[in-house]
Amino acid sequence: LWNLYGPTETTIWSSVARIDDPQRITIGRPVANTSLYVCDASGELQPPGVPGELCIGGAGVALGYLHRPELTAERFVPDPFSQESGARLYRSGDRARWRSDGELELLGRLDRQVKLRGFRIELGEIEAALLEQPGVAAAAVERKDAPDGDARLVAWVVGTRDEVTLRTGLAERLPGYMLPAAWVWLDALPLTPNGKLDRAALPA
Repeated sequence: LWNLYGPTETTIWSSVARIDDPQRITIGRPVANTSLYVCDASGELQPPGVPGELCIGGAGVALGYLHRPELTAERFVPDPFSQESGARLYRSGDRARWRSDGELELLGRLDRQVKLRGFRIELGEIEAALLEQPGVAAAAVERKDAPDGDARLVAWVVGTRDEVTLRTGLAERLPGYMLPAAWVWLDALPLTPNGKLDRAALPA
């Protein structure tokens, strides 16, 4: 299995990995004429193992968004790591980190980070931990405000309906503030017409 990663803004494919172990999924290394960087919020390079935003440079970077100058300026920025005049980076909005073996691990979206009671939480990290629990076929997690105004984490789960076992399993991997406070059991997650999770359609 070849795992190819890349957004449309960088001409679709930016990295590639040959997957031999289903327990070790990465997006590999950059394809030819492409550079990949993991940066912090100020644009500085992150060391291996430290998550940051995945920024993409090279020949595949698009010119920008049609009739969207503000968004173009936000996402397509000067490439400080290139010697080429006018080179730019595309800020992908994806969260990633370099592994010690030189391959990239994709960790989810930066825009899915929420704040709850002073803690910054990656919802994708909770979803990934849920999917590793026995009997869970699919899962989604969101931050929701209760009628009393109290914010909480809600998990939608397809498969097992054993909350105690799921909470126990998650507690072995995640800190207490990342454990869902409410659970919704579904026969299937709602999907958009193109087969992606429709988060707006998740039931209360």
